[in-house]
Amino acid sequence: MTLESLNSTITNSSNPKVVISANRLNNLLEIIKDKNIPNKQITAINKLVQKLNDFKESDKKLNKLLHKTDCAVVSLLEKELKLVPKNYYRNMWLALGMSIFGLPLGVAFSAALNNYGFIGIGLPIGMVIGMAYGTKLDKKAACNNLQLNISR
Repeated sequence: MTLESLNSTITNSSNPKVVISANRLNNLLEIIKDKNIPNKQITAINKLVQKLNDFKESDKKLNKLLHKTDCAVVSLLEKELKLVPKNYYRNMWLALGMSIFGLPLGVAFSAALNNYGFIGIGLPIGMVIGMAYGTKLDKKAACNNLQLNISR
């Protein structure tokens, strides 16, 4: 089974934002074609692309749908096949590190020093911890050939 591609009417739109989003999605689809994807996932991706090809509304709504489709394809690949774009885990764990590690560390510093001006000092510490862990996961995905050669 093969992956469908976007119509030329979408990729040759007069709106430059639509063209950029369409090229981004086309690049993702081309990279996916090189991977050995099961038919179940190809069918799901083809349904999303077909919905885009049948879309006949304004460029603004088309651009939103292109972005949603791009995110849906990446999410589908990540959840079902563990295929992720470059720096996927780093970007995800940057925010998680700030909230999981940074806020509690900031509260602990400020309570220990009895000065609540130090509550923000934990955020950059948590950010670094999260980025380090995310980078480790990205390297693991690259070693296991589970990384797509595209960055988000």
